[in-house]
Amino acid sequence: MLCPYCGYQDSKVIDSRDVDNTIRRRRQCLSCNTRFNTYERVQPASLMVIKKDKRREEFNRDKLMAGIRKACEKRPLQTGTVDKAVDEIESALYQMGKAEVSSSVIGEMVMEKLKAMDYIAYIRFASVYRDFTDITALKREVDSLVDDKPVSVTHTNQLPLLPDEPLDMAKSGRRSRR
Repeated sequence: MLCPYCGYQDSKVIDSRDVDNTIRRRRQCLSCNTRFNTYERVQPASLMVIKKDKRREEFNRDKLMAGIRKACEKRPLQTGTVDKAVDEIESALYQMGKAEVSSSVIGEMVMEKLKAMDYIAYIRFASVYRDFTDITALKREVDSLVDDKPVSVTHTNQLPLLPDEPLDMAKSGRRSRR
């Protein structure tokens, strides 16, 4: 293992731990004594993805990660949410036990994860994945989200824009005495 700081070829393992289907190793360079982490993951047999045009290409975790990250860009998601979703999708794909998987299966898995994570990220991904041709198709998808789950308003520590008085009292100029 090359030291990322000095490039020396030898290091010793100080600590090893299992972390979410990977092994985290804490290493120390034998030349500069700097410590660094490495992560090891079992690479299962190759998985081929059958594209829409019937081409086949090897499954690429980085490509999946990039697509989900792009959809979740600038969204208020917790750190590691995207990584966890990619891990779960990849794990589910390999657990299918098939050598080939259709890209549509992967797309639907991503859609499920994004729908549970963030509606805006879901719509962003869906707009590319489902290739909406007009605004009505996009509106139908948004309407299905609204019908699927009632919108809940979360209250923050921010003051309300309008007081809790009925609007007709506010319009007439009368205020309730408190």
